[in-house]
Amino acid sequence: MSNAVVSAFKNKQLRKKLLFTTLILIVVRFGSQLPIPEIDSAQISAYLKSTLGDSFNLLNSFTGGSFMQMSVFALSVTPYITSSIIMQLMTIVIPALEEMQKDGEDGRKRMAKITRYVTVVLAVIEGAGLAIGFANQGALGTNYTTFTIFTMIIALTAGAVLVMWLGERITESGIGNGISIILLVNIVSGMPGDFTSLYNQFMKGKQIGPALIAGCVIVGVVLAVVVFVVILSDAERHIPVQYSKKMQGRKLVGGQQSNIPLKVNTAGVIPIIFASSIMQFPIMLQNVLKYENNGFIGKALTSLNSSTWFDASHPKRSIGLLIYIVLVILFAYFYTSITFNPLEISNNMKKQGGFIPGIRPGKPTVDYLNKILKYIIFIGAAGLTIVAVVPFFFNGVFGASVSFGGTSIIIVVGVILETIKQIQSQLLVQNYSGFLSE
Repeated sequence: MSNAVVSAFKNKQLRKKLLFTTLILIVVRFGSQLPIPEIDSAQISAYLKSTLGDSFNLLNSFTGGSFMQMSVFALSVTPYITSSIIMQLMTIVIPALEEMQKDGEDGRKRMAKITRYVTVVLAVIEGAGLAIGFANQGALGTNYTTFTIFTMIIALTAGAVLVMWLGERITESGIGNGISIILLVNIVSGMPGDFTSLYNQFMKGKQIGPALIAGCVIVGVVLAVVVFVVILSDAERHIPVQYSKKMQGRKLVGGQQSNIPLKVNTAGVIPIIFASSIMQFPIMLQNVLKYENNGFIGKALTSLNSSTWFDASHPKRSIGLLIYIVLVILFAYFYTSITFNPLEISNNMKKQGGFIPGIRPGKPTVDYLNKILKYIIFIGAAGLTIVAVVPFFFNGVFGASVSFGGTSIIIVVGVILETIKQIQSQLLVQNYSGFLSE
């Protein structure tokens, strides 16, 4: 990895792309600190802390702390990510979108254009929801007007659209993966503060021995989770494919061997995002509406809060943890089923004269791929669950509350690995270009 980065800085074209990407990221971080006009950000921040507590940690991590500060980039890349997920799901429901997705470069451009429009609509809806919700709860003060709400909606929408545009500029003129890199920087920007809070909580003011032990445990847990995520992200099951020989003119061609790489973590972080959203939505709604119920509904909502899952004094609240695990596994199967089509792969292999050794083409191949896929999805979902639950365990048992969790670590590791691969591929292409020009 370090060799790729050093080589990239030595290459003139890649160095320009890296510098351009860095300048864009500086603009993003500057916008994350820029307050919305006519809005008291400190008052809104205090309101969010008092009402939502840890419920918005994931969103605040994705926005690099912008949501907590309610800056111009408070929505950041979240509308675009939601729009992308919606468009992926819609390709299964709407045949026209599915055909568009398969229609080469032109189809991808049209899909990207629709995704942008959906992003703008979602940004307007989310901005309006936040502005009207804050106004109804008194977070905007007593002197707010309709113009204040309108200004907040326009600022949040413009910020989300600008972040999307900056991400596309990184993709086109930078090192690629623009939205993912912005998301990565947002998450990483909050980590120094989290580690500082861990230091103040477990190490500061204590004797050298206990402080060193606490520091080693913190570093060891973080490294173990990162290594586990790297293994989970790169793990693949290769299914061998043999292509039959055929005559072309007077020559016998074909007969090559290949493989179908099936990623263990096929769905990525999508199952965790979906499960977390479903678990946190009732809690956020209860806090915003200030609904209090000490009966069955109140206890049920409390069990959905991740901070109570490892509370030894209330073991029944672990039911929320079981629901969360079931949701992660279900969404892993669901998302993989709509993004990976064994029937399509089987038909493509059959058209190209390929087959899996020992498996007949057609339905037996589809059944074989489905069988392998079920095992792989379960292993990937189990790995995702472990990564996601580890921060909840240390939060519940030791009170180690941080803004980033398993989801953020998976995103950080995945984006870094993908960016390094892109840099290496660009270096390889430019080396070949230089060789051909000579």
